[in-house]
This record gives sequence, C-alpha cells and structure tokens, in this order.
Amino acid sequence: MKKILIVDDEPNIVMSLEYTFKKNNFEVFIARDGQEALDILKNQFPDIIILDIMMPLVDGFETLEQIKKNEQLNHCKVIFLSAKNKESDIEKGMALGADAYLTKPFSIKKVVEQVNDLLE
Repeated sequence: MKKILIVDDEPNIVMSLEYTFKKNNFEVFIARDGQEALDILKNQFPDIIILDIMMPLVDGFETLEQIKKNEQLNHCKVIFLSAKNKESDIEKGMALGADAYLTKPFSIKKVVEQVNDLLE
C-alpha cells in the first residue's frame, strides 16, 4: 500500500484529499502544519507528500528544506498545493526540490493524476 502525507491547515481540503486517497487504497497521514509533518516524518516514510505553503509554525518551503536534508526521505515525491500562484513562488518551490506545484483552487482529479504520474 502506498503511503501519502497530506500537510495543510485547511480542514476541508484535508478531509476531501484524505477521503479521495483512502478510496484509492493509500495509507493516509495528516499534518496540520509543517512542524507536525516533520514529527510524523521521523517515524513514517511516505511515498508522496502533498504540502501547503502558508501554514502556522513552519511553512511549506521550510518543511521541504528539512525533508530534503533527511536521507531516509530521498525517495519521497513532494507536490506543493498552494494558493500562492505567483511565478516567483512556483519557481522557489521547484528550486527547493518539489516534484510538482499545483495551485488552489484545485481539481481533486488533477491532484490524483499528478500523484499517480509521480509514483509510476
């Protein structure tokens, strides 16, 4: 079973993504901010991480930097899912090592397609 970590502070987004990925036979982990995500990643090594940028405590950019420093997470694919849709934000996200960058509002179908493409 593939593992996915969803990191977002908006409950509606978390619930819809969690439901969708459980239905698609993923083991789903949830974090509501970057710090919670980093805590989960000490014990869990998901195949893919969906990461918001604007969150309390530790933002998505900082979270990704920490993920990239952890050799046990080298196999992890990271998709930014953010309302930050400026070209400079997207470039920064990709430069930090994200595998994809999707903007909100988003289509669940597109997110699932992107996840499946990255895991092939």
